[in-house]
Amino acid sequence: MIELSRRSLLMGSAAVAVAASTLPTRAAAPALTKQAPAFYRYKVGDFEITSVSDGARTFPMPDGFVKNASKDQALAAAQAAYMPKGMVTVPFNPQVINTGSKLVLIDAGNGPVPNAPVGLLMANLAAAGIDPKAIDVVVLSHLHPDHINGIKTADNKLAFPNAEIKVPALDWAFWMSDDNMSKAPEGMMKGYFNNTRKILSDLSDKVTKYEWGKEVAPGITAIDAGGHTPGHSAFAVASGSARILVQSDVTNIPELFLRNPDWHVVFDIDPVVAAQTRHKIYDMAAAERMTVVGFHFAFPSIGHVEKDGAGYRLVPVAWNPVI
Repeated sequence: MIELSRRSLLMGSAAVAVAASTLPTRAAAPALTKQAPAFYRYKVGDFEITSVSDGARTFPMPDGFVKNASKDQALAAAQAAYMPKGMVTVPFNPQVINTGSKLVLIDAGNGPVPNAPVGLLMANLAAAGIDPKAIDVVVLSHLHPDHINGIKTADNKLAFPNAEIKVPALDWAFWMSDDNMSKAPEGMMKGYFNNTRKILSDLSDKVTKYEWGKEVAPGITAIDAGGHTPGHSAFAVASGSARILVQSDVTNIPELFLRNPDWHVVFDIDPVVAAQTRHKIYDMAAAERMTVVGFHFAFPSIGHVEKDGAGYRLVPVAWNPVI
């Protein structure tokens, strides 16, 4: 019986290195340096859905990232998920839903960001064979920059020129309020107000405001998921007897806030309501064994939620070569 240990593995590696140094030198293949295009298709009844990566950011965890837990606790949760030490990773994954009558994009990503690992939506749409001009409806779950900036191109033109843009009525009222903006603290919140106006204020004649409990497109119904922002919305997508939940930002980083649903992430405007929303949404998803799609889940962003003690855990779906 062969027994493996850390010592035997290290000794084996050293032996391989010595052997390699005695081999004749050959030309090395150049490094390719780029990932393959990232899109993934799946079916919900008669609907064909494409999860399209807009990239991912890895950054040092800032102080106060979790408001009601210590930084050491938050870092421990990130390290338990094998994130780089001291860092957190946030992916971004818009969804394109072909209902048969409409081509619908849920959230538009970060937009053009030079020399960054995000802003990849347009390139990955092209790789997926989806023409931005063919998008009929862009539904924004809420008005944070990583969900709305992709509405515009680098030269400030519409990225989806033929699409109706739909925004949650409560979010529009909140972010477009001069009174709210005047009361916003300097820093992230003030920046969010400025960004919303920069991206959307000249599009008011193209924007349709939607309410919870109503369809935003055929088979796609907006759901109250408030707390992250006042009008933050999830979406029930149904075709025939099949359905999924597009949860948007009910949780930002599932490795932290799905496992610890009562933690208050810095991005939540009303963290108490956001925590209540997490419990409501995930209790329902777990009880009904629903397929859940998360904007910030690891690509392709599809999985199931299970109860796990006082929190929950994400069970990613297996990659399927068949659509």
